[in-house]
Amino acid sequence: MLKEHNVRRGFLEPSQFAAVKTHLPTALQPLLEFGYLTGWRLASEVMPLEWRQVDWEGRTVRLDPGTTKSGEGRTFSFTVALEALLTTQKAEHDRLKKANRIVPFVFHRNGKAIKHVRKAWETACTNAGVPGRLLHDMRRSAVRNLERDGVSRSAAMAMVGHKTESIYRRYAIVDASALRDASAKIDRAARLA
Repeated sequence: MLKEHNVRRGFLEPSQFAAVKTHLPTALQPLLEFGYLTGWRLASEVMPLEWRQVDWEGRTVRLDPGTTKSGEGRTFSFTVALEALLTTQKAEHDRLKKANRIVPFVFHRNGKAIKHVRKAWETACTNAGVPGRLLHDMRRSAVRNLERDGVSRSAAMAMVGHKTESIYRRYAIVDASALRDASAKIDRAARLA
């Protein structure tokens, strides 16, 4: 195999993302939190997300075929954090609906589709003490968090939309704490032997 030169490096620990989130404009906080939780692409998958794609009964959010980079549909089952986020967004949707404003978007700014977040993201990262982070770092962070949470590789790939192992491996960054955890597991196993 050829040596991989485009290994992804940037990510945000949960505490770092929480700090960045506090510096974001209020309308962007849930959008970026959704991106951090799911690893979905912000511009093409999260920003255009509509309520018709949220299945409360089935407890999933789905991307329609033809709307993802691969062209394949995708679903992400609710987690506690994702459900809480969507419930808050739904309350705002219902409030606007009572005021005779129908907003199809899950994430919006005063009822209008959100088009740009990069400048606000960069400012928030700088103000939170983690300058230079990219929006795409949230995708890498989601993969890392899924790995840390023990989600199987095949499930994680399906959740974030990676079609091949080689692409997924570029996002599954091993950090020092994961290596320490691995060493601790080896030590525990040795004591039990």
